This record gives sequence, structure tokens and C-alpha cells, in this order.
Amino acid sequence: ARRDATGARLSDWSDLRPGELVVHVAHGIGKYLGLFEIRFDGQLQETLAVEYDGGARLYVPASQAHLLSRYVGVGRARPPLHRLGSARWEREKAAATAAANDLAARLLETQARRDALPGHAFPPDTPEQRDFEDFPFVETPDQARAIADVKRDMQSPRPMDRLVCGDAGYGKTEVAMRAAFKAVMDGRQVAVLVPTTVLAQQHYESFCARMARFPVNIELLSRFRSPAEQADTLRRAACHRLDILVGTHRLLSRDVRFADLGLVVVDEEQRFGVAAKERLKSMRASVDVLTLSATPIPRTLYLALSGARDLSVIQSPPRDRLPVETIVAPDSDDLLRSVVLRELNRGGQVFFLHNRVQTIQHVRDRLAALVPEARIGVAHGQLSERALAAVMRDFVSGRTNLLLCTTIVESGVDIPSVNTILIDRADRFGLAELYQLRGRVGRSRHQAYAYLLLPAHAHLFGVARDRINALRTHSALGAGYKLALRDLEIRGAGNLLGAEQSGHVAAVGFDLYCQLLRRTVARFRGEPVPPVVEVKVALPFLSLSPDPDPENRAPAAIPREFVDDDALRVQLYRQLASVATPADLAALSDDWHDRFGPLPPPVRRLLDIAKIRLLAHALRVKTVTVDGDRLMLWLDATRCLMPNGRHPRLHRHDPDARLAEILHRLTRLLPPTLSLPW
Repeated sequence: ARRDATGARLSDWSDLRPGELVVHVAHGIGKYLGLFEIRFDGQLQETLAVEYDGGARLYVPASQAHLLSRYVGVGRARPPLHRLGSARWEREKAAATAAANDLAARLLETQARRDALPGHAFPPDTPEQRDFEDFPFVETPDQARAIADVKRDMQSPRPMDRLVCGDAGYGKTEVAMRAAFKAVMDGRQVAVLVPTTVLAQQHYESFCARMARFPVNIELLSRFRSPAEQADTLRRAACHRLDILVGTHRLLSRDVRFADLGLVVVDEEQRFGVAAKERLKSMRASVDVLTLSATPIPRTLYLALSGARDLSVIQSPPRDRLPVETIVAPDSDDLLRSVVLRELNRGGQVFFLHNRVQTIQHVRDRLAALVPEARIGVAHGQLSERALAAVMRDFVSGRTNLLLCTTIVESGVDIPSVNTILIDRADRFGLAELYQLRGRVGRSRHQAYAYLLLPAHAHLFGVARDRINALRTHSALGAGYKLALRDLEIRGAGNLLGAEQSGHVAAVGFDLYCQLLRRTVARFRGEPVPPVVEVKVALPFLSLSPDPDPENRAPAAIPREFVDDDALRVQLYRQLASVATPADLAALSDDWHDRFGPLPPPVRRLLDIAKIRLLAHALRVKTVTVDGDRLMLWLDATRCLMPNGRHPRLHRHDPDARLAEILHRLTRLLPPTLSLPW
């Protein structure tokens, strides 16, 4: 559910439209048709209609919406619909369950090996640490949780291996700085490994500025340094005259030695090759490792893996952060001049991204002619170390205000005064690249703009069109999670779960696969598996009768007058159907009241029925119904909880009073150890 006005934490159902694919846990992949009201057992019910192979339709009551999940597969191929009642779905689900078991076992085996290794337990925070963390910026809730997670790991005797994942500009570097400072205060050394020379320089300058008040020795190891400077840095690291060493792949070389390495920070690990990752694995044996990633992880995958891997997700945006306005436009001279001038006139700076070094000088000449007011710098990977360092220094200091560059600025570059980026030939970039590049702007309180420039008369086809449309659609803060799901559909699941899992994800859908994985991890760890509450509550006095007389109308539903958007109502039904504890139900009720206002009688009745479901589930009752004026509680198709006709009579005819009476009677039936505090 959405928690605040800026951070998008919406369920994937919020943007589901009729015609898209869904997965029913018992029947497989079908096509979602929308919300329909149908008469069933004499009652008018709101249902989700799903079409299967051969045109067969399944009407799923809104109370069972949790049995459906949005289908996210692998690649662009649209899977065939399942046939209702066929054995194919059961075979594919069984294979996916087995694959989830294998993956969970491997993840837990890796964790068990790490748990068995001796590590260094860092002491609690020192006064210097508290002084270091006393600065004017207030941590976001997610950032504070990530910091607490990292400190807890560092103070544990087992080696830390934590991934902190969050959108660009959401404060991952601050988490790393606090961890590094904690290590240094205990006399240990820190290595900060980054994928690009430009990012290494930026991290070095950020660490130096942040720790300037403290006796911390920080150095940089990259091609920005001469061979003599690099040799001196290596000598100082080997004899512990350096506390923090920031570097690129050069840090992984065999000649790099630390006297007492205690923490390795890895920024954007997915940007490193196989050989680098193998070297990293050898470093992880007994050293604490903190990995930062701006590649969005879908929330479902995070929940699935969080039982087996140490993950922290920073999803709440910084205060006063505005979403980047994303504009797709044909490349034209008029557009370029107006966009660049608008940014320069408000005192800002501009990135112009052109990813071909061979033609970058021609683009510079064009920009100089179009916007002679701009002071242009050019940055790309083929420049010499000193030239590239000089270009970046000039831009950061404001001596130039338009940086023409390649994707050398893709990762981590943080310059708050840059609030406009123009991406030339955006159709040639991958979705993850475009997402990262857009994250280079919008790091201040000013409105930022990302222009995706396309050839004036070109038509986009296939994957390129999908990528551009996805980025334009998902531009809200925190939208990286939805983008990750779209990227999964466009590119595949190999980068998230491993290539060998992709076929199973395609067969059952990403969401259901993650549900299987999450439950398997919990079972392997000996933790309670989240219960699935499946109780049928059939109370004829709560029919959605079309009778206009209000005395005869007692629906238990979310009326359109309360929430008029169909997709959002489906999301709310799914939330309610997924509730497994009284505390969850109370929190959901408070959330609905906070978001939509006072709850009308139909919604209150719906919540009462959810209470009945939970009480009946605790009694192992499968069906709650009424026969005349008698309450019937069925354990299965043939067994009733109260045999020999001892079914309590319901005396009152007002629907709300009857619901209250049923709740009271169910609560009295519970053993004291199962009593639920209503």
C-alpha cells in the first residue's frame, strides 16, 4: 500500500488492466477480464473474472483475490493460457516448487558456511561515531533501518555479507560511510571498490569531505594516480598508514595488501566481471562485506530472499525530493537550445549524454553553435587520466556548466546542481541503463528533467519501444521496483535468480515463484510458515441485494462510493484476503480509515467477516454458514463442529447484530491458548 505522498509503494495490482495475464494458484495462467458482479447462491457478489484456454471463465470472489497474482514472466513471449482442469499446471507448479527448494537450499548452505567462519566483532558505537553521525541531514526511515542492520552485523562475530539496495540518490553512500568510520575507529582498514574511475574519484572526495574533522587517512587507487603515487599508496596500505582505500578494479590486483583489512564496501557489484567476483569471494572469507546496489529489486523477490540473504532496501525518498519529469521527444535544435538555456538560466548544470566517442566532437560543435552561452566540457573513457580528472573537476566546481559525456557518468555520480539530463538516441540503451542515467539528476529540491531524445523521423519497434514507454510511465519516486518487474519481462530473470531458474519463473510467473521460495526458506530455517487463511464464510443475510430499501440491503463489500477505482479496489480486496493475524487486520483497518476516511457499514461488515475467517481458521473450521437461524461450523464437507443438532440459534435479525453475535460465539469457542484479542 502507498505509505506517503512521495514514495510509491503500490502493489503491482494497482496498474493491472483487463487483458493482462494473471496466475491462479490452483488453475494456472489466465487472462484477467476485470471486476464483475454475479449472482451466486442467491447472493450478488463482486468477483474477478479470468478467462482460460477455450474461452472458459473463472469467477474468483473478491474475498479470494489473494489466490491470484500478476503474471510476470521471462522475455517478451506470451505464454499459452492453461486449460481449466488440465494436469499441465500441476506439473509446472510441482517443477517450480522443486526448483525453489533447490535454490533455497543453496542460499542457506552459503549462509551456513559463512556463519561457521570466525569473524571480527566490532564494538558498540564510540563517542567519535556519535559525533560523526551528528550532521544536519535527517535519515529517512529506510536509511535508518539499513544503518542499524549494518551496525548489528558488524558487531556480530560472524562476517557480514549485506546488500543495501535502493534507488539512485537515496543515501546508500552515507550508510557505507558510517560503516567505514566504525571500522576505522576500531583500528581496522577499509577497502571501497567501485566500477568506474569517475565514481572512484567522487567517492574519494566525498569520504574526504565527510571525515575531514577526524584523523582518518584516506587515499585513492585508480588510473587518476601516477604509477609512483600508486606504489606509495600500496606501501602505506601494507604498513597500516592508510585507513580507507577507495579504488577501481585495481584494488583486486595481487599486489594490493592490507595490514588489517576489516571491511570491504562494494558499489554496484553487478558491474564487475566474473574474474573480479571470484577475487571478491576469496576476500569474503573472514572480512565484513557491504554491497551497495541501485539496481532495483522487486519487493516480492526481496521478501523471498530476505530469509536467506542479508538484504536492506532503502525505498523511502529523501525529504523534499521531487520525482524526475521524464520527457520523450524527437531531437531538434529548438528543443536543445530551449532546454539547456532554461537550466542555465536558473543557475543549474546539464548532462548531455552521447555514447559514441567517434562522433562526440561533432556533437560538441553542434551544442556550441546552438547554445553559445554554455561552457562545455567533454568527458569519455578514452581521455587520459589527467585530462578526464581535469574535466570532472571543472564541471564539479562550476567552471563548465554543460558536460557532454558518455555513460562514464552512469553510476553514482552525485552533483546536486545538475538537474537536467538529455540522453541522445535513448532507444539504444537498456532499461536499467536509462534508469541509472535518469538517477544522475534530481538530487536537490529543484524540479529535475530527463529528456529521452529520439531521431526526428524514426519509429520505435519492439523492445526499444517497451523500454522507453516503461521509463516514461514509471517516473514516480521509488518506481524502480515496478521498472525492475518490467525489465524482468523485457530481458529475463537470469540476472535476478540465475539463468537456471528462468524457465520455472516463465512457467508459473515471478510472483508465485517468489511466494514458493519464501515459504520454502522459512520451512528450511525452522521458522513458522506464514499461514494461508482459507475459510468460506457464506452468510445469506449479507447478500448484495438490489432491493432499494436500506433495511433490506446489507452488503459486505468495498462500495464504489468509497473507492471508485476498480484496480485499487482489487488491491484492497487482496490486502484483506491476505491478512493472517488480528494485528494485521487492525493495522489494515486503521490504514483504510487514514487513506479513505470513515469506514461505511459495508466495509465494516467486510472487516467483521475477515475477523470471522481468522477465528474460524484458529478452530480449524473450513466453512461458516447459517441454516435458518442456526450457526453451522463445518470442519470439512461432512463434519460439523457441533454435532447432534447443538447448533446455537441466532436470535437477532439485524445483519450487524448477527455478525457481532457470531463473532462473540466464535471467540467463546476458542481455547484460552488461542484466544484472539479483539
